[in-house]
Amino acid sequence: MYKRVRLKDTVEVPPEALGDVSPNLVKRLLQDKLEGRMDEEVGSIVSVTNVHDIGEGTVLPNEPGVYYEADFDALTFDPQMQEVVDGTVVEVVEFGAFVGIGPVDGLLHVSQISDEYLAFDGENQQLASNDSNRTLGVEDAVRARIVTKSIDERNPRDSKIGLTAKQPGLGKHGWLKEEHERQEAPAEGE
Repeated sequence: MYKRVRLKDTVEVPPEALGDVSPNLVKRLLQDKLEGRMDEEVGSIVSVTNVHDIGEGTVLPNEPGVYYEADFDALTFDPQMQEVVDGTVVEVVEFGAFVGIGPVDGLLHVSQISDEYLAFDGENQQLASNDSNRTLGVEDAVRARIVTKSIDERNPRDSKIGLTAKQPGLGKHGWLKEEHERQEAPAEGE
């Protein structure tokens, strides 16, 4: 889920920029420092959007820059347990599909995609069912539920989000459309 949050952090202004300590400069420095970082409290910081207040500068011994504390708004992405998300398959591997959900990827394990057995087709980068001829491949749109979440603040790329698509109303968008059309069609003999 995307959220706009008010945060506070300290930023170092280098000596060559001390003549113009403006909200735009502090915003740019905060963006360089924080965007793309993962935080357990607020999730992934997508963008620093607005600087509200810049405190008094602090000089530290043997440090060339001046440190300023700033209040600012940020756009964050914080996936919640049991949240239903739409995403796009970005990679297919033997054990499942990686789905892009916002700035992070979640794993849709092969056992969590369908009740049917899905075989890995490496040549076509897809998972395929022999029973129904359904396939799941790169760039397919998917609706899934977040079932596990492990955030690694030090190495955001090592964060893990587990997804499921086995519940009603979840799965590849094309499959959901087919199911909806089948349910809407009048029964034979009516």
